[in-house]
Amino acid sequence: MNDDRMAALEDRVAALEQRLTGHDAPDTAAAADPPVPSTGPTLDPDVFWALLGLEARVPAPGAVMIVGSVDTPAGQSARWQLGAGTQDLLDDDWGDIADRLAALGHPVRLRLLHQVLHGTSTPRELTEVEGIGSSGQVYHHLRQLTAAGWLRNRGSHYEVPVESVVPLLTTLLGGRR
Repeated sequence: MNDDRMAALEDRVAALEQRLTGHDAPDTAAAADPPVPSTGPTLDPDVFWALLGLEARVPAPGAVMIVGSVDTPAGQSARWQLGAGTQDLLDDDWGDIADRLAALGHPVRLRLLHQVLHGTSTPRELTEVEGIGSSGQVYHHLRQLTAAGWLRNRGSHYEVPVESVVPLLTTLLGGRR
C-alpha cells in the first residue's frame, strides 16, 4: 500500500474515532469530512471496535477479517490477521478449500487438535487419551489433519502451525453461532 493511501486511511480512522468518542482527532483534512451515512442502528464502539475499524478502512461492498492474539496452553503464541474483500470471496471457487474444511468435520480430529493445542503432542500420548481410538485410527486422523495443514509433524510430535492457530479458533467460533 502506498504512503499516500495509508495516510488517507489513517486520517479516516482518526475522524471516525473522533466522531464515535467525542475526543479531539488529529488536525487533518479528513477529520473535517462529513460523517459517513449509516443506514442501520448506531453501534456501540466499546463492543464493535473491530467492526467499526474495518468499516472505516474498507469501501463497499465491504470485507471480512479474522484476527486474533492467542497464547495456547501448550505455550504457543500466535498474533495473526487475514482479511479479504467481500467481492473476492464471493467470486472465489469455494470448492478449493473443501478438503481443509472437511478435515475439521470429524469429532475425533477436532479432539486431536484440542489435545495438541493443550500440549499432548506425540501419537503415543494421543492414543492414550480416552475415546480417541487405536494407534491406527490416531495415525489416520493425524495424516488427514497434516495434509489439510491443521497439524505439522515435527519428528516425534505434532503441533498446530502458528499460522493455523487463529484460523482454527475463528472457524470453531463461527461454528458456535
